[in-house]
Amino acid sequence: MLITAPWLRVSFTVLDILLVALIVYELLTMIRGTRAAPMLAGLAAVIVAFYLARIGELVTLNWLVSHFLPYIVFALIVVFQSEIRHVLSDVGRRLSFLRGNTAGGDSYDDIVLAANLFSQHQTGALIVIEREIGLRTYIESGVAMDAKLSYDLLATIFRPSAPLHDGAAIIQKDRIAAAACFLPLSMNPVLSTQLGTRHRAGIGITEETDAIAVIVSEETGAISVAVGGKIERDLTAEQLRERLSSELKRYMAPVALPTVTGHGGETNEESPLRMRAQIGADGDAEDEEERPL
Repeated sequence: MLITAPWLRVSFTVLDILLVALIVYELLTMIRGTRAAPMLAGLAAVIVAFYLARIGELVTLNWLVSHFLPYIVFALIVVFQSEIRHVLSDVGRRLSFLRGNTAGGDSYDDIVLAANLFSQHQTGALIVIEREIGLRTYIESGVAMDAKLSYDLLATIFRPSAPLHDGAAIIQKDRIAAAACFLPLSMNPVLSTQLGTRHRAGIGITEETDAIAVIVSEETGAISVAVGGKIERDLTAEQLRERLSSELKRYMAPVALPTVTGHGGETNEESPLRMRAQIGADGDAEDEEERPL
């Protein structure tokens, strides 16, 4: 016991350091690129003032800081409530991921189904998928949603008559964080002059972050994907599924896509959820009751 006790103390010391480093890292990641960074600088100034008041024996300043310090703690909770809520929810999602995240591929496949719908109807759409670099600054520029990612919700957001049609929808994990978001436009002079604002915004966000942008042209219905400041145009829905699967490092099972019928140019489609259930039941999608858009 006397031989192993020092090793145990060393192990717990290393664990203590790693936990503190992890907390600091998560804190810095939480505030990076957000309005909380200037607030943290102000908090650092208060801490420095408190330290100077203690070592310099500044009686008045020491009294002021000592009496207001408990209230500062509550003020920080109020000011950083959204960031604290975000961190706690992120921790919960990571724990859910450790338990096994099998619905992630299905969630992102809704993007493929929605892009296929927009392409058939020539509906402009811009969907941005967050990865390692946070997009909270751009999320705050739009309308907060924090809703579960689904085909039906994407179809509703980008309906031409919908108020959130303009701008980008930003995806965090398996949730739609916000819609009608403003993105930075790419100023790359090499880009084709045929690319409009929607495409340049999709490229611009991928130049500044590691996000993935899925763009559907309103003029042609062509599907494009932007990654790392580069754009791939005129993709099919199957090619889009393969690109997302490759970039997101997850398997996305093929799902039957809605098709355009020849009756007057109208588009008939089945609910993706019902199609998934039917595919899982007998391996092939049967004809079901059609629903209008």
